[in-house]
Amino acid sequence: MVPIINENDAVSGNQGYTKENVFSDNDALASIVASQMGAEVLLLLTDVDGLYDRPPSEPGAAIIPEYYRDVEDVSFRIGDKSAQGRGGMKAKVDSAMRALDVGVKAVVVASGHNLSVVRDVFSSKSTGTIFMDRPPTPTAAETAVSCASSSAAQAEAARSEARKLQTLTSEERSAVMQAVAQALRDNAAEIMHANALDLAAVKTNKVEAALVQRLKMTEAKIETLAAGIEQLAAMDEPIGKVLGRTELADGLNLTKVTVPIGVLLVVFESRPDSLPQIASLSLRSGNGLLLKGGREAEHSNAALHRIVVDAVHTASGGRVGRGIIGLVTSRNEVTELLQLDSLIDLVIPRGGKGLVHHVKQNTRIPVLSHADGICHLYIDSEADGAKAISIAVDSKTDYPAACNATETILLHEATMDSCAESVLRALRQASVKLKAGPRAIELGLLTAADAADSMAIEYGDLTCLVEVVSDMDAAITHIHEHGSSHTECIVTENPDTAEYFQQRVDAACVFHNASTRFADGFRFGLGAEVGISTGRIHARGPVGVDGEHEHEH
Repeated sequence: MVPIINENDAVSGNQGYTKENVFSDNDALASIVASQMGAEVLLLLTDVDGLYDRPPSEPGAAIIPEYYRDVEDVSFRIGDKSAQGRGGMKAKVDSAMRALDVGVKAVVVASGHNLSVVRDVFSSKSTGTIFMDRPPTPTAAETAVSCASSSAAQAEAARSEARKLQTLTSEERSAVMQAVAQALRDNAAEIMHANALDLAAVKTNKVEAALVQRLKMTEAKIETLAAGIEQLAAMDEPIGKVLGRTELADGLNLTKVTVPIGVLLVVFESRPDSLPQIASLSLRSGNGLLLKGGREAEHSNAALHRIVVDAVHTASGGRVGRGIIGLVTSRNEVTELLQLDSLIDLVIPRGGKGLVHHVKQNTRIPVLSHADGICHLYIDSEADGAKAISIAVDSKTDYPAACNATETILLHEATMDSCAESVLRALRQASVKLKAGPRAIELGLLTAADAADSMAIEYGDLTCLVEVVSDMDAAITHIHEHGSSHTECIVTENPDTAEYFQQRVDAACVFHNASTRFADGFRFGLGAEVGISTGRIHARGPVGVDGEHEHEH
């Protein structure tokens, strides 16, 4: 919540403003700020109780509690503005319409004389006038879960349905997953249509290209998702796997077996293709699931969620309800869920450092996560030049927005006389923008104009840091100082050097002569992944079905 408090009205200057950013009063300024922040709600305070059907000084004037722009039978007449300020009620109505145009879901106009107005508005108490495009109707996600009236009810439903899921045989759960995979293929057109709505919205709001890339669904992605789910369905039964058996005494045997964790809460950003991956892992592992996707993918997520839970319900013959996977649609619900440590057993945030930090700071529930994907590629003095070029280009350009894309290339200083120039040339030819570390500039490999702002940046696009190190120990030190313990790789033809690197580097994945992009649950043969963990407890690296189990005796 960000308050805008200004004693005098602010107005835009005459130069440097686009048509969309011109404002003549505080209300217009507030609508612009709300748009650029991606706010869900804008609250405009005034000196009357809200929007009236006629000037409030006239007899019979009545407040309009709800104004829906797409409903034509609501009319009102505005009188003269007050002596204070520039805009009056007309400015507030215009700003409300402007905010709705750019994606703000609701605008409330209420009296600033009410000292509890903020609390009243955000506790759903009828206060002032609310402006929306149309009357709120249940979303596809909300109607799919019969008990989604509260966060606790969703969590309880997920646990209840998970216990039903666990009563299915391995073959029956496998068949459910096969049905989910086929449902994705059969409903590809619906998924693409929903995704097109999300893409149109983010392009209007001029978001970063990397986010658009993560948001975009394609038919190839849908097929990859379906194939991954089928791979999961064909895996050995993960529940009840015997991990150990001990005879404690004559006739007294102790057996250690795998069991589902319980209810998982997964918060993810931008990538709607994460939803069916995460859902399929939970189905195979027998866990209940609550999902919160990014607002920018709300149409895609709603469509994917409906398709998945409908397939589960149908394929299980109604024995597993749609509540097995709940879709959370607002940030407030996430805040409430993070307090439910008695109902939710594990939280997995998939997103940037800010998201991970917020989750960790606001819950007592165990958290499985990684903060950044600052991956390094170290090209050793004994590297094969052609192999170094191939691995560098693939690691950076295959999918630059992914967390396992290489962000820093470390060159042994001996490569200055061998493959360094060739590697950089190949990267430039692949449209990669190169940023320079201090030694790369000092040795003339790049110029001072290319200097990087930091040695620890996750670019998420076709930008890559290049630095020169004196030896492998210097490379390892750089990785430990500036990396995120995600994925690191050495390119060398010396197996002893590779072994030393892999033993010394502290990261979830440490590769030899392989692209960092290989750090992926699907490529690992896991079928899918719920995320990549850079922590050191419970699970590390790509987390598949095994990472969603604990054990019991």
